[in-house]
Amino acid sequence: MAQEVTLANWSDVARLFALGLVPNLAQGVIIRRPLAVRLAAGLDTNAWACRSLDRLRERYGPGPVLVGVPGRQSLVLLSVEDVRRVLGETGASFTAANKEKSAALSHFEPDGVLITPGAARAQRRRFNEAALDYPAAEHRFHEVFREAIREEARPLLAGGTLTWKRFHAAYQRIVRRIVFGDAARDDERITELRDKLRGDGNWFMLHRKRHSLRRELFVRTQRYLDLPEPGGLARAVCDTPAAADVKPVAQMQHWFFAFDAAPIGAYLALGLLAGRPAEAARARADRAYLQACVLESQRLWPTSLALLRDTTVETHWPGGVTLPAGTAVIFCSSYFHRDARRLSYADRFEPEVWLDGRAEADWSIAPFSRGSAECPGRNLVLFTSATLLTELLRCDWRLSSSHRLGPGRPLPRTVDHTSLRLTAGGSPTAVPAPPVAQDTA
Repeated sequence: MAQEVTLANWSDVARLFALGLVPNLAQGVIIRRPLAVRLAAGLDTNAWACRSLDRLRERYGPGPVLVGVPGRQSLVLLSVEDVRRVLGETGASFTAANKEKSAALSHFEPDGVLITPGAARAQRRRFNEAALDYPAAEHRFHEVFREAIREEARPLLAGGTLTWKRFHAAYQRIVRRIVFGDAARDDERITELRDKLRGDGNWFMLHRKRHSLRRELFVRTQRYLDLPEPGGLARAVCDTPAAADVKPVAQMQHWFFAFDAAPIGAYLALGLLAGRPAEAARARADRAYLQACVLESQRLWPTSLALLRDTTVETHWPGGVTLPAGTAVIFCSSYFHRDARRLSYADRFEPEVWLDGRAEADWSIAPFSRGSAECPGRNLVLFTSATLLTELLRCDWRLSSSHRLGPGRPLPRTVDHTSLRLTAGGSPTAVPAPPVAQDTA
């Protein structure tokens, strides 16, 4: 049954901001700040945020809670029913082009589909789906992508100790090859430009726009489209019809940005498997289970800390409450993904929920969003991460850092992926590590 909207008092608003918003802003909502991530993990700040939301639910009930601040009203969702309504009506009563999200992403992708409002969004969404082969399980170029991933995995297997720095650098080479083609493998400047602008995006509208950097980023992207034989998704872009307002380069920039959350989930999935020999053995033998491990990692530690929507029209809620267009709606991912009142597996690693339909049936578990705004690159990201982990699981990894990722006790709500270290202990599948790939120009 739908629950009434209530207005939070000032003390609860202050608590929510202090325990929920501030730690997330400090970590960086667009690109993570490693020192802040480490501090947040040490304090387990996501647990603070979840407790503050539990307090709202206990005080006001399961209905949405209206948080009023000067110049902006925000509706915090606390029930699965309201989550399903908002995500299901995105594109109608609600838009993914939320004001704060648009302010952040406009630093580097002002015409990306995610922050495109109105009729133009439908055209851009169709283009994205066509170029990314959504919702096909595998992209038309999956064999080319698979070979690139295998090549980049080889040095990681030969290194003995795996750190976030090594893993992330390899994943970035993979992303450049998938998005722009093999010619971009060593184009670290394009990644540097993207990340500088993402750092600006962490400050939303408070940071000035660096138009010269954005132009350089877009010019470098266009060069890969203009090659005689474009590779990667650039080739798919050239093969996909586009209306005048689609702006394919801007959509490619969105893929390049959105892909960067993928290595966090993949690396943490490897860390979870490192402490679970039976699950690691199953993941080596079962591709679907391995993809479920990646999804489960992203359920446990969502890379999108919150899903944001704005109302596009007046919306009517139980109790006779009407909210004006332009009201922000907030879905706190970790709160719903770790709701122990509903989920018996809330704080443990249970990939089976992605195989037996439990997670897919629950709209409040949304690592790639849901409804019309679901990420059209979902299957490509899962393919990329699972293919890389397939190669890395040739070795028997063990945790060599102090992370609490093993079985036997609840997993922390906040984790620092940047200090996670793994050590290779051998090859349980008796497959020797492939030779180290040579760098190519």
